[in-house]
Amino acid sequence: MICSVSFIDMSWCEGEVNDVVLDEEVRVGVIVDMGTWQGKVIQHSISMAIFDFCVQKSCRVRVVPHFRDSQGDPFQALSAALNLWEDAKVKAIFGAQTSTEAKFLTEFGDRNKIPVISFSKPSSFSFPTRSPFFVQIGDDQTSQIKGIAAFIELQKWRNVILIHQEYDFAMDDGMLSAMAAFFEEKYIHISFVAAIAALSEDDQIIEQLDELNTFQTGIFIVHLPHSLALRLFMNAKRLGMMSIGYAWIVTSKTMDHFDSTDPLSSSIDPSMQGVIGFQSYIPTLSSELQNVTSRLRRKFDVGDQPPAVDFRLGLLAYDAAWSLAKAVERLTETPQFTNELDAYRTSIRRSMLLREIFRSNFKGFSGEFRFINGKLISKAFEIVNVVHNGAKRVGFCTSTGEITMRTYEPNRRRRRLSDDIIDNLEPIIWPGGSLTVPKGRQARMLQTSGGKILRIGVPVRVGFRQLLEVKRDPFTNSTTVTGFCIEVFKAALEGLKYQVQYEFIPFMDANGNSAGTYTDLIHQVYLKKFDAVVGDATITSGRSLFVDFTISFTDIGVGIVAPAENKDMWIFYKVLTPTLWLAIVGYYTLRSFFIWMIERQTPRHVPDGFPPQPSSLSSILAGSWEQLRNKWSIFIAAVSLFMLFILSSSYTATLASVMTVQHIELHSKRSYIGYLGGSNITQGVLINNMNFENDSLKPLQTAGEYADALSKGSRKGGVSAILDEMPYIKIFLAEHPGDYSLIKSMPITNGFAFVFPKGSPLVTDLSREIAKLRESGKLELLENAWFRSQTSLMTSKDNDNVGPLTPESFGGLFLTTTGLSVGAFLMFQLPLLYHYYFHVVKNWWIEFVSIVRRRIGSLMKIFQRRKMVQSAAIHPQVQII
Repeated sequence: MICSVSFIDMSWCEGEVNDVVLDEEVRVGVIVDMGTWQGKVIQHSISMAIFDFCVQKSCRVRVVPHFRDSQGDPFQALSAALNLWEDAKVKAIFGAQTSTEAKFLTEFGDRNKIPVISFSKPSSFSFPTRSPFFVQIGDDQTSQIKGIAAFIELQKWRNVILIHQEYDFAMDDGMLSAMAAFFEEKYIHISFVAAIAALSEDDQIIEQLDELNTFQTGIFIVHLPHSLALRLFMNAKRLGMMSIGYAWIVTSKTMDHFDSTDPLSSSIDPSMQGVIGFQSYIPTLSSELQNVTSRLRRKFDVGDQPPAVDFRLGLLAYDAAWSLAKAVERLTETPQFTNELDAYRTSIRRSMLLREIFRSNFKGFSGEFRFINGKLISKAFEIVNVVHNGAKRVGFCTSTGEITMRTYEPNRRRRRLSDDIIDNLEPIIWPGGSLTVPKGRQARMLQTSGGKILRIGVPVRVGFRQLLEVKRDPFTNSTTVTGFCIEVFKAALEGLKYQVQYEFIPFMDANGNSAGTYTDLIHQVYLKKFDAVVGDATITSGRSLFVDFTISFTDIGVGIVAPAENKDMWIFYKVLTPTLWLAIVGYYTLRSFFIWMIERQTPRHVPDGFPPQPSSLSSILAGSWEQLRNKWSIFIAAVSLFMLFILSSSYTATLASVMTVQHIELHSKRSYIGYLGGSNITQGVLINNMNFENDSLKPLQTAGEYADALSKGSRKGGVSAILDEMPYIKIFLAEHPGDYSLIKSMPITNGFAFVFPKGSPLVTDLSREIAKLRESGKLELLENAWFRSQTSLMTSKDNDNVGPLTPESFGGLFLTTTGLSVGAFLMFQLPLLYHYYFHVVKNWWIEFVSIVRRRIGSLMKIFQRRKMVQSAAIHPQVQII
């Protein structure tokens, strides 16, 4: 623990450090921007800490700081570091107020094996890999970014605007990436990133605020230096942006300059009323802490009061210098510490000093001072609410980015972030004095010159009023808009976390008729004459080039409707194609032949010579198992029964579909197709996707005209079928249940959706709410309420393309059953073949052998006779018998 230093003379100065007579000294460098209040705070805090430590501990080895002015230039800081290393032979360097300086000095420290203690506040994205000689004591911005993301999530905001200083290298080099990454995890979108130059005039700041005010979110995150942030809020108040409906979140870069340890501090400007700030947390407000801060404050109470001084940074610098002094003190207790320094031993001593610094573990004025993996542990932030001239604490942000209202204790395990933590935070007074959480969007969000209410264009329809109907009162000249599309839009708006004011404006001329096509109406949104379009507007790729659509709130695709009755007397035969009929007849003929052949050669239990019984004939044709006597004929009958089961099931299913759905030859020259007149979408589908001729199409306007044209048919001046988008088809079938049927549907259109300008956040939010309506079943309830019964709709997707069954569908079945039947027949014939060979062929062979023997015997006799004749001719005395 840092002990009390209240007994020390308050007239100390930097020179007092050098007046203390000690045996040895350790030189350290301090490189800060002396032209800034932050640099001066670091300079005085380090000097004060070294003086206090030496007086309290009676040190044998003193730490002597050597100060250099970086002038805010990273190259000047690097030059100063080189000078301190070569001339002063320093063992460590304090400095690096910015991330750029930190990178330069880190490289210098690595090359020369010298610890660099940095006051910069990078994020983990800025330094992805840790340098061995880099000691980061500045707050890691990652925990603050996580806390801001968690706070925004608790308020259920989804879009924010980030404001930072132009050429802020800390922001450009990692912090913006960290924000984008952590915000994306919580589905928070950064709508715009605004950069304000440090030397901007008020007119330039007002111009930028005017631009930000045109965006569709009123949630701002401010990451600016204190002086620039004050000018921003003063100009925002002039523009009315510090009123109800806005929310401002300020990072510690601004808030740490407000001295919350002094209740009488007036550094908070009145224009910041309602601002939420993240401020580095100082755990205890002890007498020792008050003593140190009052001594620091007196160093700056000369002449005019400075704008604000970041005494939290001073307390952190005080603790860092105290840690270095303690590390030096511990080294003096080791035998390796000696005044004989060569190049090698210097490197060893610097490494030893770095090791001792990392071993620091005490509770300082800035909080717990302990290192993990070469980095000071992340500290908590307190969430404050600017009220009147001060800042009221409303909660805490832990080092892991969780939000809580409990006093921060590093060693206490905390529950995870949950939705009910927001109820435990202290009440927040928002800009304008409101206690209600700003909705994050203003009613002005798509404002036009006519005011802050959304101007929503609606089409004027002739038919299908269940979807949308515009009623005009001729006496008051007022209009009322109703219908399914309007109810879906209102239901989606009810689910939003913010309020949207709107008015419906019919797209009509002075006579009450439609002022143009749907494409003309949607084009008005692109021209900013309307802020949105609500109605039966179809999503198309061409329209999406100029406007944005929500997801569809209706079924996609088109459907074909035709009369439901079917008077075809040959419908039973059309279920199967002629080829399939022939295949079935051929198979059963072959099957009957096999069974007849097997049964014919199987012995009967009746006397021979009796004619076949009728039951035997029926068994051949029907395969009755009771009449079959051979096991192979029973097997063939079983295989054919299996095939019969498959065919009958398929036939029954297809016949049921065909009886419901009438097969119409739509492309016949004498057939006409009706469609919704004035709909370029449906007409384009018929011509481009279905290859209909334009002269075969008939435009119709209402459901009544649909029914009348279908009842007449093409031959009497009507139509054979109606093709239209699915919502219209549903309405038509609901009005005429049982008379007409949906015979086919094709997903070649994208359904109806709401139209908004490009980039409107309402598109995402309303799409999410439409999805919720569909998942919860509320969308279906609205559809049933407006469209009533839909019994004529086909629910099976398999019925979209009903046709007769073909042989290709049963090729495998025919191959299997025929192969099994032929195999069974052959197995039955094998014993018969063997019997035929054993008896018939054997007798034939015996007869053949005997004939051959007789022929050979005859030939032998002929040869003998010829031989005897020849002998008699030679010997006449020999007589031939």
